Formats: sequence, structure tokens, C-alpha cells
Amino acid sequence: MSFVVLPSFEVEEANLDAFLAAARADAAQSLANEAGCLQFDVFVDRAAHPTRVMFYEVYADRAAFDAHLETPHLAAFRDSLHLCAEGPVQFFDRVAP
Repeated sequence: MSFVVLPSFEVEEANLDAFLAAARADAAQSLANEAGCLQFDVFVDRAAHPTRVMFYEVYADRAAFDAHLETPHLAAFRDSLHLCAEGPVQFFDRVAP
């Protein structure tokens, strides 16, 4: 059973490009450098809510997510959090692919 994390962020339109660049970099580094990171998508609903950014992160287990929290690329991403208001983070156990 994998571990799913769904964070959300509200980003000012003027900051959206910079925030998305930071989010893409974190996602790419997570996938490239973390064996326990199985999927990391960054998405926006451009029609209904174009400044709400969400992540869909899938990890092998909770321990893999906890390891992600200690990575240098996540620390670099956290430097971009001044560009947004953090929304809720939801956690799930994935029971089917």
C-alpha cells in the first residue's frame, strides 16, 4: 500500500510562474533522486481556479515521505513558500493503482 500526499497552495497571479518553476523543480528532483517517490504531479485547474496549485505525490510508504521531508530539494522549494498561502495537506493510503 502506498502513501499519497495532496498539498494545496493559493498563489497570487503575479507569483504563479515563479512558484510553478519551484514546484516543477521539486517534483523533478523528487522523482530523480528518491527511490521511494513513485509519482509527483503538479497541477492547476486553469478554468475554475487558476491560482490554486496542487500536488499529487505518491510514495512507497510513510517512511519514504518522511525521507522526502529531509531532502535538500524540498528545502529549496520551501524557500518559495513566501509566494503563496499554504492550504491544507491531505494524507491517504493508496489501496488500488
